[in-house]
Amino acid sequence: MKWNLRWAAAKRDIWRPSHLKAAFEEVGFTPSLSKVAALWSGKPVTVRLEDLDMICAALGCTVADLMEAEPVAATGTAEPDLRAAAGERPRAGSGGRPVPRQPGGRGAPCGLPPN
Repeated sequence: MKWNLRWAAAKRDIWRPSHLKAAFEEVGFTPSLSKVAALWSGKPVTVRLEDLDMICAALGCTVADLMEAEPVAATGTAEPDLRAAAGERPRAGSGGRPVPRQPGGRGAPCGLPPN
């Protein structure tokens, strides 16, 4: 997600975090100046939905104005290693694919059901 708080604030002629804090206080949202500065300076890791509502009310915008979806960057190679994903060679205790018990193993092996 792309965080567009500065752009939304600029549309209201707000250019500093201290002015943004004053706009927040007009609608009853009273975060600390350090929290406002953190929202202003970069993309937040989390934002409470209640806070998001108050930010939108203070700036006269919508959530779509504040956040914009970005495509997820490709990581790694073009083709994934399907053998590892399918568990082709699981190690003991690795959580790989279950292996059926072999006849003659521990306990009485179950044969085929009668016809």
